[in-house]
Formats: sequence, C-alpha cells, structure tokens
Amino acid sequence: EGVWPNEFAFPCVLTSVANTGALGVARSVHASAIKHLGKLDVYIGNSLVICYARCGSLEDSVLVFASMEQKNVVSWNALICGYAQNGRGEEALAAHKRMIATGLKANNVTLLGLLFGCNHAGLVDGGYSLFKTAQREQPDTLKPEHYACVVDLFSRAKRFDEAKRFLEDLPFEPGLGFWKSMIGGCLIHWNKDLAESVAKRIHALDPEDTSSYILLSNVYFSVGNWESASMIRRHIKEKGLKRITGCSWIDVQDKAHVFVNGDSRHPQSDEIYKVLEVCLDNDEDEHCLAV
Repeated sequence: EGVWPNEFAFPCVLTSVANTGALGVARSVHASAIKHLGKLDVYIGNSLVICYARCGSLEDSVLVFASMEQKNVVSWNALICGYAQNGRGEEALAAHKRMIATGLKANNVTLLGLLFGCNHAGLVDGGYSLFKTAQREQPDTLKPEHYACVVDLFSRAKRFDEAKRFLEDLPFEPGLGFWKSMIGGCLIHWNKDLAESVAKRIHALDPEDTSSYILLSNVYFSVGNWESASMIRRHIKEKGLKRITGCSWIDVQDKAHVFVNGDSRHPQSDEIYKVLEVCLDNDEDEHCLAV
C-alpha cells in the first residue's frame, strides 16, 4: 500500500517474531530495518537483542548489543536475560559487572535475569548472594518472582531444607508457584515423599490446579511408581480438570514447524511418530519418560 515501516513498527514486529522463535524471520526483519531506517535507535537495538536471544542465536544477540552506540538499562537487561535464557549464567554475571561499571543501576528485571541464569547454571551460592545483596541494598526492587526464583534455585540443587526454611521466612504467604518450584526440584532429584507433602499444600490452596497433579504424576513416573502415576492421570480425567496442551516448535530452513502433544496434523506426522517409537524402544531399558 506504499506505507513504509517506521522506527515504531519494528519493535512490535520483533516482539512477535521473538514469541515464535523464528530465527530466519528475525534476520529478515533486521535487514529490513537497516534498509528502511539506516541507523537503528536504541529501542530497535534492544528489541533485536531480545529477539535473537529468544530465537536461540545468542551470537547474533551479542553482536547487535556490541554494535549499539547507545545503551540503557533495558539494553543490559536484554543481554543479561539472553545469557540466562540460554544457560550461560557465568556470562550473565560478567555482563552485570560490566553494566555496573558503566554507572547504570540494576533494577528488578536485572536481578530476575541474574537469578534465572544462576538457577539454570547451578550457581546456587552466587545467586543467593545476589538476592541477599538486593535484600540489603535495594529491598524495594524485590518482587514475589524473585523469592520464587530462590526457592527454585535451592530446589534444583537438592537443597530442600534451605528451600523450606526460606519459604517459612517469607514476608508474605507463598502462592502456588512457590510450591510448584519445589515439586519441580523433587522431579529432578526423585524425591517422592517431599513431592507428596508439597502437593497436599498445593491442593489445599487450589484443588483444581492441574499442573501440580501432572508434576506429581511425573515424580511417580520418575521413581517407577506407575500405579500412583496412572491413578493421578485418571483423577484428572474423571474430575474434568483442564490440561494445557504441550506445544513446541523448531525452525528448519527458515520455516517454523509447530508440534502439539497428541496432534497428527503435521504433514510428516507418520515419519515423526515412527522416529519417536524408535527413540522410545532404545530408551526404555535405561530411562522412564514422564509424559
């Protein structure tokens, strides 16, 4: 229609692309922005850093960040969160140090990204130290999600006693997400007894929380308690509890392929299920898969 995109359009487009994880599309939008605008402002730069990281190309994300003439706290947060989302906790911490050296002050998003990065990189003490520093120096920046990250941090590291003490000392009543984080740790470390105890707390708060039933059944699967796992699945079905359908996608030759749990609409679904059967046959002697 003869209307050219401006500097306000590209951040919106990049946000949508980031949600799909389509790396090829992200690169096309990036090229289009350069073509139509020439020099990119900090807002488009920030959107590109976020988009590339969420599309799985941390290299492109870092290159865009390095090329930006102007950087603000959002720019640094985008870089830190990008490292965190891609399992690069050490790099996230290093970026934080560089950010502080520029004179910028960390905010609640910065801390959340750092905690997430430490969580998935197994940097338990480093993450908890960051939380305690923020608690002492910037208490107003702390939100419930930061506390939930600490619970997840301890639970993933099998430090359940510390997670429980932390929950007991919370300045507010923990919500469902806090307890689910602990069950998630139980799933990783096959702690059936604690998972059952925590699930009771969750069901007391919300008897219809489907995800907690699924988590508990997965714990049972992980320890080989098939009967209990099946009983929970039957309970979900009999009660008519709604499940969020599992969905994922991959980018192959610049085309996004979407996969939905139990779906057979993909044009290559027959081949996909055959490969899955082979994987399951090869795996069943060594692992039990929680589905």
